[in-house]
Amino acid sequence: MDNLLVAVFDRESKAYEAKKALHELDKEDLIVVFEQAVVARNVDGSAAVRPGDNLTPVRTLAGTALGAVIGLLGGPVGIGIGAAVGLVTGGAMDVNDARIYEDFVEEVRQKLTPEKFALVAEISEDSPNPVDATIKALGGTVFRRTLKEERQAIHDANVAAMQADLAQLNAEHAQAQADRKVKLQEKINALESKMQNQLERNKQRRQAAETRAKAEADLLKARAIEMKAEASAKRI
Repeated sequence: MDNLLVAVFDRESKAYEAKKALHELDKEDLIVVFEQAVVARNVDGSAAVRPGDNLTPVRTLAGTALGAVIGLLGGPVGIGIGAAVGLVTGGAMDVNDARIYEDFVEEVRQKLTPEKFALVAEISEDSPNPVDATIKALGGTVFRRTLKEERQAIHDANVAAMQADLAQLNAEHAQAQADRKVKLQEKINALESKMQNQLERNKQRRQAAETRAKAEADLLKARAIEMKAEASAKRI
């Protein structure tokens, strides 16, 4: 299962220890790490990615779930989302995508007070136990959010709400006088256009997810070949 993980620590060194520990769990095939970054929460409430190489990068932070969360950590939830993500990651994030993580980020920010540090990672794990045990041993607090289910839930809720509004407008339109029918039809057309845009965005997200899944599968395949080669070399 692909999860968004945030582990909060009192010390920066512990966040980097956790980063290395996740890499070791990855090498042991207990998890797969796709992206990770250490983030500092400054005294003024802003957040910034700390220097350091991602150990297993698949893509840049810009325009990703990880980038959205890092951007939101640096500002009040619901305010300036696009700007926050752009400033932190160097790229733009769809505002609607960023809003998916608002409640999750708000929970994290209660723990990630100024002058604390967090390891933010996008991982695949069959069980939370290996990561939880590792983070707990380092004195950190773990927060998780499943990616695919969360996005789809938000999409379904938005479409359901628009469908209900559309049904109400159509009912009013059927009984309205001629002069009011024109205005109601304008509202109907606008809502239908908005719903179509929502469906198109969801289609694009699915296509992006398929592209990502292929990249992740290629990464796993490459690792399997590498491990097989290492095992053969040891037998020689």
